[in-house]
Amino acid sequence: MRIESIRIRNYRVFQDVEVEAIPNMAIFLGMNGVGKTTFFDVFGFLHDALQSNIRAALAKRGGFQEVLSRGQEGDIEFEIKFRPSADEPIITYQLSICLLENKKPAIKKEVMRFRRGQTGAPWKVLEFAFGEGVAADGELVKYEDVRLAERSPQKLDSPDILAIKGLGQFKEFIAVSQLRRLIEDWYVSDFHIEDARGVKDAGYSDRISTSGDNLALVAKYMYDNHHDLFEEILAAMEKRVPGVSKVEAQETADGRIVLRFQDGNFKDPFVARFVSDGTIKMFTYLVLLKDPEKHALLCVEEPENQLYPALLMELAEEFRLYAEEGGQVFISTHSPDFLNAVRLEELFCLVKENGYTKIYKASENALIKELYEAGDLPGQLWRQGILVEEVVR
Repeated sequence: MRIESIRIRNYRVFQDVEVEAIPNMAIFLGMNGVGKTTFFDVFGFLHDALQSNIRAALAKRGGFQEVLSRGQEGDIEFEIKFRPSADEPIITYQLSICLLENKKPAIKKEVMRFRRGQTGAPWKVLEFAFGEGVAADGELVKYEDVRLAERSPQKLDSPDILAIKGLGQFKEFIAVSQLRRLIEDWYVSDFHIEDARGVKDAGYSDRISTSGDNLALVAKYMYDNHHDLFEEILAAMEKRVPGVSKVEAQETADGRIVLRFQDGNFKDPFVARFVSDGTIKMFTYLVLLKDPEKHALLCVEEPENQLYPALLMELAEEFRLYAEEGGQVFISTHSPDFLNAVRLEELFCLVKENGYTKIYKASENALIKELYEAGDLPGQLWRQGILVEEVVR
């Protein structure tokens, strides 16, 4: 299931912004402070709200008034359009959050629609307000299923709980459950090098956490259960990081897991805490990208940090392979070297206008497109300031 577009209103620097025609791999570029982190936090916010509730997700970010765009009143709103596959209906999910008179946040509107094509009439799968509403029952695979489905009234325990969380846990509401699982599966990276270096007590972990603190456990899981994929990781490490010939996740005598990296020039392997930041980070990304169960969406901020510039085009290639194999990838970057591996149609530019941020598709600017087709790489255009200066014209 791929995100085709997103509209954000009154969420921090995004007073009113819409991003359309989003490809499987999308790169978000902008100056410091323009809102790249905030854009990714939209997905983190929705994920947190689904895991707990709207109130907790807002509290984690300072509360409703801190999240609401400066100088604005009214509701925080999101609209996301998904398409499960080319021959299935467009799914639109709308969420509006308000502040009640008692200063508690509540869900003013939550709607999920199926629509056939770009202009066909939409049919509501779910419609809720302040904890009450209706939802369509059954397996809604086709557009006709949605039109004919029975809709039953439902009530949630609280007006700050997402209906897709409450109803998505019941087998009667299959379409709602699919959307819930999709959002639950979003991966918004909060990677920390030192966490990834840490030694972990022996145990089970099959997917990389957002901070990377379980890297050693996941490496051992991959080695034990998906050895072919682990060999692909090692082959990529040898290709991408010169000198690394072997990686092991070993259990110590006291029952802990430690990563060891073998450099072909030395007899003994290096423990993870003595390996370069770039080596750890590249290995972590490769373990994430070789996960046998791909995340529906990866959001990765500034992957260039701690990596040698020559590795960035290689890393971009790995992200693109992931996107081509079914996962969607959103990346923010400042790196000209990384941008030189990006296709123009994948590039979105964030620009401040009148205190708020707008997002533009670089390929829609005639001059930028002309320069790119003439041989100028995006990284060169970024260095020259052309991308930011021209994209709004």
